[in-house]
Amino acid sequence: MSGKPLNVGVIGGGALGLSAAYRLAQAGARVTVLEREDVVGGLAASFPVGGAYFEKFYHHLFRSDRVIASLIKELGLGDKLVWKKARTANLVGGRICQMDPVRLLTFSALPVADRLRFFLGMAYLKLQSDYRRFEGVTAVDWVERWMGKETYEVVWRPLLEAKFGEHYRKIAMPWLWSRVYCRSLSLGYLRGGFHQLYVALYQRVKSLGGEVLTGQTVDRIEAADGGRVRVVVGDRWTEFDRVVCTLPTRLFMKVTAGLPEDYRSQYDWGDFHGAHCVVLSLDHRFGDFYWLSVNDPGFPFLVVVDHGNFMPTEDYGGQRLMYLGNYLPMSDRRFTMSDDELLDWYLPYLTKINPAFDRSWVKDSWVFKAPFAQPIVTVEFHRHIPPHETPIPGLFLANMFQVYPQDRGQNYSIEMAYRVADLALKAPLAPGVQVGR
Repeated sequence: MSGKPLNVGVIGGGALGLSAAYRLAQAGARVTVLEREDVVGGLAASFPVGGAYFEKFYHHLFRSDRVIASLIKELGLGDKLVWKKARTANLVGGRICQMDPVRLLTFSALPVADRLRFFLGMAYLKLQSDYRRFEGVTAVDWVERWMGKETYEVVWRPLLEAKFGEHYRKIAMPWLWSRVYCRSLSLGYLRGGFHQLYVALYQRVKSLGGEVLTGQTVDRIEAADGGRVRVVVGDRWTEFDRVVCTLPTRLFMKVTAGLPEDYRSQYDWGDFHGAHCVVLSLDHRFGDFYWLSVNDPGFPFLVVVDHGNFMPTEDYGGQRLMYLGNYLPMSDRRFTMSDDELLDWYLPYLTKINPAFDRSWVKDSWVFKAPFAQPIVTVEFHRHIPPHETPIPGLFLANMFQVYPQDRGQNYSIEMAYRVADLALKAPLAPGVQVGR
């Protein structure tokens, strides 16, 4: 007589959780996904606009993002994946400076000798495939030594400080290496939005007999009898043979009972910034760039992402959509300001980029916020990355804290999802339980 199928709970319905659930369901496990929000997608979740869906926080792919590209094709969406060369630039001294490899040598904000050092330093990072060569070194120290102090002050310090705030001098060089090494000149996007990918994953999990439950806030995780894992949501609990938890490490530690103190002291560590995006719908073209990093001091946002210069506006009912993005401490007042207060603060700065900009160009706006979006990747960070297997048998942890030296990204989430799903499937089974149905 055959045993019962492996019963797996997946906490989190983002890229990681849904991809893990998909692979587990393909292997024959009975899967239940528990997602706190009312929609799936996590940090890649979308909202309806112009008859389509648009990501709440900006997303694109690089040529090195092969895992997600393969999944997109597997789910029948390959014909919608487009690659385009998108103009990226920096705002330096009030000027928009394009920063592709050739233009580094003509970057007038730096003396000629520093331009050459900048160019050679970037080339070295692009060619160096082993991030471990940079372990134990801060980005500040490496850049100052090899690219020069002037390059650090003009190019890198403003970006590091805007992104990491008071932590900027502690950021590990492997993090900066990943920002250069993994990038490509052409960028990928799923025409019509990445929402389609998460809907397709949701549907595949359901078609394989799984459940995807939204509006489910997990209050407690604990060991149960027989090597099972109990998950408590409100006044209800469910026991699973395996649980894959994709919560941020700090939140995982808060809701999980019975973790040893030495485990907590080693891994309940570090800091995060939250993501904060203002999305504007414009009826005028703002500029001719897709991505503009703001190096100039005093701006209330660190990047302008003009999606209208990347994908056709007809995909969104003719609307030109643009992000004003930030990563901020959760104590920052922007997380509690009203939408109108934010617009009153932000919009005058757009005239510093394009003097022709007028507030009347803004036809609609939205504000989105998310905690635990940007780990603070310090030199000590790699020593506090928890393993996927936790001290509680059958409970696995997988989140953005574990994609080091990267810090986030759909591709790395999906790659990790496959790895953790494989670990869950290979772990010893209780009597009477089998992986397949």
